[in-house]
Amino acid sequence: MSEIDRVSVFNPWRGFLRLRFPSDLEAEFLSAHRASSRRWVRVSMCVALTTVLGFAVIDHRVLTGPQVPDADLVRFGLQLPLVLVMLVFTTQRFYRWFQPAIQIAAPLFGLGLVVMATQASQAQLPLIGARLLLVTFFFYFMLGITFHAAVRSNLILVAGYATVAFFGNIPADIATYQLFVLLCANLIGAAGCYALEHANRVAFLERRRLADVAMHDGLTGLLNRTALDEQARRIWAQAVRDAVPVSVVLVDIDHFKAYNDRYGHQAGDRCLRDVAAAIRRAARRRPMDLVARYGGEEFIAVLFGADRSHAELVARSVLDSVSDLRIPHASSTTRPHITVSVGATTLASTKEIPQELAVQLADRGLYIAKERGRDGWAYCAEGFSAPGDEPFAREIFKTAS
Repeated sequence: MSEIDRVSVFNPWRGFLRLRFPSDLEAEFLSAHRASSRRWVRVSMCVALTTVLGFAVIDHRVLTGPQVPDADLVRFGLQLPLVLVMLVFTTQRFYRWFQPAIQIAAPLFGLGLVVMATQASQAQLPLIGARLLLVTFFFYFMLGITFHAAVRSNLILVAGYATVAFFGNIPADIATYQLFVLLCANLIGAAGCYALEHANRVAFLERRRLADVAMHDGLTGLLNRTALDEQARRIWAQAVRDAVPVSVVLVDIDHFKAYNDRYGHQAGDRCLRDVAAAIRRAARRRPMDLVARYGGEEFIAVLFGADRSHAELVARSVLDSVSDLRIPHASSTTRPHITVSVGATTLASTKEIPQELAVQLADRGLYIAKERGRDGWAYCAEGFSAPGDEPFAREIFKTAS
């Protein structure tokens, strides 16, 4: 069962009530979420910059009574630099540092307001409290951080205000009222933030499910031909960079048409599923190995970094795994059960050698295995003078007994 299947979209109590996927899927979600929210976060930091400068102006021109002592020191010495630094981190070049940095900068920004509250007059405290509410909702909805990170930032803000209210000069009745308002704002903000992230996770899973369906063969669950072509190109490019070989193994079910004619298409579908699972178990031994349905009753494995000995080992393993299924096949002229023929090859990956050549060589090996009586494998070694020349390689075949 895949990670997507284990995390049910339709039952969040089982899947992600705590807004956590399994580790690999969680990393993929966070990466996708952060990439998609970068522009929104950049706009949000511009809003924060405008807000800080706006309050600087309005405090000096509109606020009655004496100014909050050291307010400009907090505003221009702490809050404004934090906003400017985080704005820089929203650029493409530095964005990878935004998430860890904002989880430090956000609580520091909020604590700057707490410092202002400790020095404000009784008449100015409600105004400072209103800013605390703005900051609370800003943390929950404007920073592109996760629910847990937003809750942590706001809890630090509430704890800081509660501390200065208890030890400072804020009247108890005002402090109690403002703390209650802050807690209510956090309950509302946290509920909205949770619902938003939950919806984002559901949408992420649905997109991944659609991508998974588009990439996999509906009958066997293996990669389909389109996905194989796309991923094989990436593997070949990586192999060229790493200077490692790539092996290709082609597998064809022997006398499959006769099996369908005798047992029916439903039995044929079950046979394809069982054989596909056996091939996957035998061939996909490392993370970058690919196994796909190549077409009809034919399958292919692309093995990253696999030399000839590994390719031959996989070929033998595929033969044994399918044979061990012991699927009856009374119409076979080879064995009384389902068997396969296998062709394998290995190429040293370079830009000068097209990856399609590996498939051609493996197909040549498959043809040899069939010519030699099926239920066997053949290795076709590289030995051409130029791509497109015939013959492509000298054949070195070994057939299972």
